[in-house]
Amino acid sequence: MSYPLASSSWDHEEYEAIQAVIASGMFSMGSKVAEFERAFAEYAGSRHCVMVNSGSSANLLMVGALRYRKQAPFLPGDEVIVPAVSWSTTYYPLYQYGLKLRFVDIDKNTLNYDLDQLEAAVTDKTRAIMIVNLLGNPNDFARVRQIIGDRDIEILEDNCESMGATFEGKQAGTHGLMGSFSAFFSHHISTMEGGMIVTDDEELYHILLSLRAHGWTRNLPKHNHVSGVKSDDAFVESFKFILPGYNVRPLEMSGAIGIAQVKKLPEMISKRRLNAQRYTEILARYPYLRPQKEIGESSWFGFSIIIEKDAPYQRAKLVEEFNARNIDVRPIVAGNFAKNEVLRWFDYSIFGSLQNAEEVDSHGLFIGNHHYDLSSELDHFASALAALHG
Repeated sequence: MSYPLASSSWDHEEYEAIQAVIASGMFSMGSKVAEFERAFAEYAGSRHCVMVNSGSSANLLMVGALRYRKQAPFLPGDEVIVPAVSWSTTYYPLYQYGLKLRFVDIDKNTLNYDLDQLEAAVTDKTRAIMIVNLLGNPNDFARVRQIIGDRDIEILEDNCESMGATFEGKQAGTHGLMGSFSAFFSHHISTMEGGMIVTDDEELYHILLSLRAHGWTRNLPKHNHVSGVKSDDAFVESFKFILPGYNVRPLEMSGAIGIAQVKKLPEMISKRRLNAQRYTEILARYPYLRPQKEIGESSWFGFSIIIEKDAPYQRAKLVEEFNARNIDVRPIVAGNFAKNEVLRWFDYSIFGSLQNAEEVDSHGLFIGNHHYDLSSELDHFASALAALHG
């Protein structure tokens, strides 16, 4: 018996979508990407969606777009609050645009922001709060909005791990100015590689379209917030550059696969939530193994475990047992990111202590969740815990 961290969510529909693209001979970004963007925007409840080649690129463009908006652009030295536990590419775009990061501790139960610490960390220098919905769990956006109050502070969402999660009936990734998503193999949907940014802001949408493809005007509508009014002469607009952009366009195959995947997404989220019920029932037998506390309705990217300090064994023993039984296991994202040597390049500060992030770093792990019934895998998981406890 094995319990993998991730598995394919494709069937004949995705392979047929790939073959249709092959037959068309159109492999670079085209009509299928545009169709997927419309479908995903509708699913998320956003006005606009821009697909890119990865969730990491989605974060990059999301941060970059703030630099080039006309009103109150984000400038080098502006401060953005970030949680101490996330993936590397939550932080890198902020550094790359010269922004100052302010690390805040997480809540040891939800694994999202410690909201009291967040409230205390906000100052008149705060331009934005980067919300990271970790392992499928949305943040308490009502409290975040209360913390912000009437101050001019933007909410950005790195929602790469929490597609399909909701808070107060609204999709995670849509509670702020922009939200990023990932469609990597191990995530809620898979388009080979892929990522998306959603926003209701038309100016930011147009900036994202330009940044995605070289910073040129070619993909902008005739009347747009970046170049104003485009020429009707396609030749003139072919190589007209207006922003210092990138080439992070997705493949047409990724868009075609995404069209098939997003139709299945509600059912796949439902299965993940059912698996989570079984998982929490198992962990309830062991009071020194702490699961993630759900906020709103999690989409349960994976199942985290924090080994309490008074447990009869340490994390290494649990990892050893899981490895012996072919149960894939990983650290909780990147643990306490502020401990990494890469921070020597950053302009940053740490608010207070990061004791909960440290606990996750030294005592935490997670196993996979999937889009199908995991009864057999979770029975296998339960037997591993039972054997460990004699």
